[in-house]
Amino acid sequence: MIQLVTFRTPEGPRTGLMTGGMVYASGRYSQMQDVLQDWATADSRLDEVAAKLADRAPVPGPQLLAPLLQPRNIYFAGANYRDHVAEMKARLGLPLDEDPKSRGQHPWFSIKATGSSVVGPDATVAMPADTRMLDWELELAVVIGRVARNVSVDDALSCVAGYTVANDLSARDHIGRAGVPNESPFKWDWIGQKSFDGSCPMGPALTPSRYIRDPMNLDMQLWVNGELMQSSNTSQMIFSIQDQIAHLSSRITLLPGDVILTGTPAGVGMARNKFLRPGDVVRQWIQDIGPFEFTVTP
Repeated sequence: MIQLVTFRTPEGPRTGLMTGGMVYASGRYSQMQDVLQDWATADSRLDEVAAKLADRAPVPGPQLLAPLLQPRNIYFAGANYRDHVAEMKARLGLPLDEDPKSRGQHPWFSIKATGSSVVGPDATVAMPADTRMLDWELELAVVIGRVARNVSVDDALSCVAGYTVANDLSARDHIGRAGVPNESPFKWDWIGQKSFDGSCPMGPALTPSRYIRDPMNLDMQLWVNGELMQSSNTSQMIFSIQDQIAHLSSRITLLPGDVILTGTPAGVGMARNKFLRPGDVVRQWIQDIGPFEFTVTP
């Protein structure tokens, strides 16, 4: 298997290929977005390129960054894992529907800011101002590789370039705007809760879709300071990756370099009233993609 990475160089970020724990600079593409813009060609050459890597010198001591430093857009799905919905319903008494798909409902999304929200392996993430309830949310991230508008469920996966690991960090005490009644439609503060510097750690690599046999059957785990907090499988999704792509593309054209965060499983801090603190080390892993860590700072 060959994965795509972005690594630091004195001249700036550079795209590379990783296999067997070794990183090799790409000879054709400088940035990950260049790869995604030319995904049909890049994807068709992966096996050919992989066969020739043994003849090339690897990058010495590469420092990995987020594989896609500047996603065009980041969409995130809410309440999309059966085990997570059941957890939040039981422990917090929230009126959540555990089977919305069978009732004809559609996936539910919002948008996370790009730019300074994205950080990579071994990054530090500062606590957002006035937040005491910083929560973790391990998610499988889908990276789009071709323009998609009104695609069918059956054709949806053909739009995917690959997959990476993401954390949809959430400032839970910024869910609502202070001084606005709970029943007001203007109560909710998605920016305050979901979009702040470092709120979207991603890494360690992008695994091309051709190497993921079934994205709807991937084990996933997250630890805080070595304590296992989330342990689930993407089969727990309520709306599949195909469902999500089809629905999003019916609302807006998906572009190469768009990222979809597909939901988080049970085990978030909100359900156990336990949140991240400065000094905490978060490690996350998804099968066939790999692990990476980040550290929370004051």
